[in-house]
Amino acid sequence: MSKKNAFYAQSGGVTAVINASACGVIEAVREHHDRIGNVYAGLNGIVGALREELIDVSQESADNITALRHTPSGAFGSCRYKLKSLEENRAEYERLIEVFKAHDIGYFLYNGGGDSADTCLKVSQLSEKMGYPIQAIHIPKTVDNDLPLTDNCPGFGSVAKYIAVSTREASLDVASMCATSTKVFVFEVMGRHAGWIAAASALAQDQQGDAPHIILFPEVAFDKEKFLAKVQQTVEEKGHCVVVASEGTQYADGTFLADSGTTDAFGHKQLGGVAPTLVNMIKQELGLKYHWALADYLQRSARHIASATDVAQAYAVGRAAVEMAVAGKSGVMPIIVRDSGPEYSWSVGEAPLIEVANREKMMPRDYISEDGFGVTQAALDYLLPLIQGEDYPPYKNGVPQYARLKKVLVEKKLKENFGM
Repeated sequence: MSKKNAFYAQSGGVTAVINASACGVIEAVREHHDRIGNVYAGLNGIVGALREELIDVSQESADNITALRHTPSGAFGSCRYKLKSLEENRAEYERLIEVFKAHDIGYFLYNGGGDSADTCLKVSQLSEKMGYPIQAIHIPKTVDNDLPLTDNCPGFGSVAKYIAVSTREASLDVASMCATSTKVFVFEVMGRHAGWIAAASALAQDQQGDAPHIILFPEVAFDKEKFLAKVQQTVEEKGHCVVVASEGTQYADGTFLADSGTTDAFGHKQLGGVAPTLVNMIKQELGLKYHWALADYLQRSARHIASATDVAQAYAVGRAAVEMAVAGKSGVMPIIVRDSGPEYSWSVGEAPLIEVANREKMMPRDYISEDGFGVTQAALDYLLPLIQGEDYPPYKNGVPQYARLKKVLVEKKLKENFGM
């Protein structure tokens, strides 16, 4: 029986360690050259498959593939593109199967979050119905840490480390200037529906009363009066107040504080900036001098301060996906399992995509303090192991050195282009 080729693609917002998963996939496939043929990577995710823009990974050197382990962003290009159902857009699935057939692809390894898990599940379920079975394995990745069943998501630990460090450093700055300058600092972090990233800022606290003094979670309804009273009280007691706010902070009726009125390619509401919204409240109601910062892409691309635990886990799930494919599995996802015991350890498990796709894991209420503005010891116990260890990239002339791929495209075999 002839060997089938593998198709790997990256989806959604990238992370500091998604390329470590890519490294794990490619190195594992090369070790299984007796079972799997070539690895093709989608140029810009699943869009690359639809457009028949496939990168020939065999053209990349072993050294360059190894360097992916310490390279941020999506080395092959990512996308925000969600496949509709077969009934809504059969042409997309027919196109995928056509491309996979043309390039003898039998393995689909999709690296992303909840929406890509949905895509992977659909491909797994529908390819067989369409007469060309594909072994589809989803590889978890999301800074939001909101995929169910896995203890944590590769990508989150490094963001958590960046936010904890940035919060501690910025809070020292504010504290040093508050006597005559800034009284309130608001730091906006990612987290549309789940407050895991904001919660990680609490790891900046070295002792009780340290910043951040207020954390705003999507899981806790925002109360303007209660928030402003807490800010005023903190400034009176400490001379300054540091606030870390999830971008998805929302009122009790579900309205986002920073709803811009538009949606992205996945149909999610675009958020226009919770930090400036909050500081405008503070200025108008309290008259306090403020500064604010938006972590934005910096938090998810900061490979220079990545968590060693996160890097190891990202690499491990990439390798595990290939092992699952070689074992004949489909419609599953490798997950991180936190082992029991006093010392933190972990292993790789497996979850069915039917229980992952289109589901979100929120912060448990017992991880959030009673007043809704902080975290509990249980949350700290969960978070702390995920930011442990340093895994610095190599430096040259004072700056990190990252992989630069050739990204040589495979020759197209289909005459028709797919309109998108």
